[in-house]
Amino acid sequence: METRLLGGSGLKVPVLSLGTATFGGTPPFFEAWGTTQGKEATRLLDLCLDAGLNMFDTADIYSDGLAEKVLGEAIKGRRDKVIISTKGTFRMGSGANDVGSSRQHLLKAVDASLKRLGTDYIDLYQLHGFDAQTPVEETLRTLDGLVKAGKIRYIGCSNFSGWHLMKSLAVSEKFGLERYVAHQAYYSLIGREYEWELMPLGLDQKVGAVVWSPMGMGRLTGKMRRGQPLPKVTRLNDPATQPFLPPAKDEDVYRIVDAIDLIAKETGKTVAQIAINWVLQRPTVSTVIIGARDEKQLRENLSAADWKLTPEQIARLDAASAINRAYPYWHQAAFERNPLPV
Repeated sequence: METRLLGGSGLKVPVLSLGTATFGGTPPFFEAWGTTQGKEATRLLDLCLDAGLNMFDTADIYSDGLAEKVLGEAIKGRRDKVIISTKGTFRMGSGANDVGSSRQHLLKAVDASLKRLGTDYIDLYQLHGFDAQTPVEETLRTLDGLVKAGKIRYIGCSNFSGWHLMKSLAVSEKFGLERYVAHQAYYSLIGREYEWELMPLGLDQKVGAVVWSPMGMGRLTGKMRRGQPLPKVTRLNDPATQPFLPPAKDEDVYRIVDAIDLIAKETGKTVAQIAINWVLQRPTVSTVIIGARDEKQLRENLSAADWKLTPEQIARLDAASAINRAYPYWHQAAFERNPLPV
């Protein structure tokens, strides 16, 4: 499998990573994602490693830590062959300091993740969200100390706004602290807001995108089509997961799937494979996280990386998925197209 540098770091990562939100299955939210454990999880990792995928993404909040435990069991005896990324910041207890990116919480969270994963270091540790109550300098000094202690090798963030990320990078530069090399962000054909500010920032500052939900939380798997009812069991109609789905209008999804279907006939690829491959061709993308409930789904998703859409096919998908930009991005785009005379 192709590898790429993770942002401005020297760490090479596979273009596809396996997400483990389907591991564990604590009800009600994560049970709707999947309940993979034990031998089944080990089998999925075996298939990934055979395909050249050796990066596995998890988070302390996934099934309240159970996903990390399942992953830890699955990598026993082959820790040196895998890249582990995990995340912290979200609430992991009822105490006042059991949430956020403070020194108090992060030190506790990292040690807990290391214990659940059964390892003494984490390759990539990412803040799962931005904590506006903790000073950025405190957060980065804590992460810098964890790198120096050997508990973390690289740091990243997730779901940050442009100014969150840029302020953090500026603080790192000012004080000579470790800087974020990765931003785990949502990006798909039905969610292209990442392009407006985070992508240009990533290009300028060499922050690699670790993309989550390239299929728009299940909308681009081929299950959602014009005039076709949804399957009875899907995250799209599960009350536990519906409030957390990325926003998308049904008509926009249908238009994009119509365009994908035409390309599927030309390439012999599935809707999911085309959706993933489109993301793989975009600037700043270091790796795309795929998920899988079972072996069949994993094999399909793994096959998204061994071919490439043509420039003409990409242009058609770009046109089908184009959306109106929010301010000031529509104004900036207009200026790019029609610069004022000097």
